[in-house]
Amino acid sequence: MFETDYAQINGMLESIIEGVPYTMTNLANASALLFEKVEGINWAGFYTVKDGKLVLGPFQGKVACTIIPMGKGVCGTAAAEERTVVVPDVHKFNGHIACDSASNSEIVIPIHRRGELFGVLDIDSPLFDRFGEDDRLSLEDFVRILEKEI
Repeated sequence: MFETDYAQINGMLESIIEGVPYTMTNLANASALLFEKVEGINWAGFYTVKDGKLVLGPFQGKVACTIIPMGKGVCGTAAAEERTVVVPDVHKFNGHIACDSASNSEIVIPIHRRGELFGVLDIDSPLFDRFGEDDRLSLEDFVRILEKEI
């Protein structure tokens, strides 16, 4: 479908965040990098854990949901289960939270800091079945790079 050069994207992320001690700055640049370089998406950003909920962080795309309860929707499920969740058709995901009605598929990857759940990376697409195994593995690598600087 798409020939996303994740090796280039991940190398760029390393260069952009290396030595930058500001978490929100790194998350903002990471979301901008994904939004610019990953084809076929309409939202890329982060939710961070605050008071036992996921709270909207830096992102690129349309206005988004601001607070997501743990265990609710794709983001809340990925966070609660601390595992990557790939959804080929969000309309078939029980409890999906529709922040943007144009989104049809989604991938959410948990992020950890010092061994604790810090938040999630959330990427949406207007295409059905946009995210495959290569996307999952490469975006998990992207998150591991990010975890070193947050």
